[in-house]
Amino acid sequence: MKKALLAAALMSAGVVAHAQSSVTLYGRLDAGIEYMSGVPTGANANGAANGKTNRWKAESGDWGTSLWGLKGVEDIGGGNKVLFQLEGSFNTMTGAGPGGGGLFNRWATVGLANDQYGTFTMGRMLFISNGVWDFDPFGQSNWSSASLVRGRNWPQSSNNFAYQSPKIAGFDFYGQYALSNATAWNGNGTTAQGREAGAQVTYTNSLFQVRGIYDEIRNPTTGGLWGGAVANNGINTANTGNGVFSASREYSALVNVFLGQFKIQAAYQAVRSAGATGVLPGQPTTLDHEWGGVTWQATPAAALIAAVYHVNGNNGAGNATIYTVGGSYNLSKRTLLDLQVATVQNSRAANFGLNANNAGYAASTDNPLQGRAQSGVYAGIQHSF
Repeated sequence: MKKALLAAALMSAGVVAHAQSSVTLYGRLDAGIEYMSGVPTGANANGAANGKTNRWKAESGDWGTSLWGLKGVEDIGGGNKVLFQLEGSFNTMTGAGPGGGGLFNRWATVGLANDQYGTFTMGRMLFISNGVWDFDPFGQSNWSSASLVRGRNWPQSSNNFAYQSPKIAGFDFYGQYALSNATAWNGNGTTAQGREAGAQVTYTNSLFQVRGIYDEIRNPTTGGLWGGAVANNGINTANTGNGVFSASREYSALVNVFLGQFKIQAAYQAVRSAGATGVLPGQPTTLDHEWGGVTWQATPAAALIAAVYHVNGNNGAGNATIYTVGGSYNLSKRTLLDLQVATVQNSRAANFGLNANNAGYAASTDNPLQGRAQSGVYAGIQHSF
């Protein structure tokens, strides 16, 4: 009997050694207080705002999305691993979840990894356009690289297949391909998402890092590269889409330069639609978006950041520039205090806000009135676990 128990124990140990697994719970809580000027108020006969006010607001996610998730990995031998990730966002101030996006609205993936051949995953994930995060001085905070393209570069993507290569001589490749799941390949209105795809190549060394990204998001109704008519500066309230901001191709060139305590970052994005119809004056079909900034790691705990973001739209849509400064102070390895001060300056025809809102200036958005400026201050605390 003892020999049988010993044999069973040895066999079990062999299985554990061959197929070790682990699951990690992680998360981030971000909360603070926000002041914003130029917030629209009231409404005219067309439903557009006809006044402006200032606002104080308890806010969650301005410095970084509040989220929680699970990661797991199982070593199945031969250098192969099975892995998964589940991640969802929430509002720290209210406890509310992601609404219509599902419990795990950011990540819900399963896949295989091999140190030599790379990683393949399937499921819901952050869309590849989020790859600008590493090159944004403010790390895609609420007032940064997503604001002037109205959220075009931070969406999630379902039905996705992704591949991440290993790093070879400083280069690595990442690609995504997301199915529409419609009866037409690119989408025809029978599903909530059109076909989406993209690829990025990154080169990294000790002095600098460069990345190129191509991605496209198809209209789920038409399968095309135009998001439909948009609100014409809040006057056309029959808003049937978000134009170039929601369905288009995007070409991105990004660079980081590492100079001791300083990190210099710059980027250029060309956002292009195709086959646009029903375009009214002031509705852009192309965008040119660029930014630059510097981070000074003054001490191991304290960082100061300054950045400028600019966008220019065609078809009389005008241009806008965000000027922003801020920084963070680490109370510990997992907790930091953050501060950001920003202003957006619009040309006569534009109404971009600090937040990544849809077009228009109805009172239900935070966008300033056409041609007006908007300023804001945010201070908060962020804890990761």
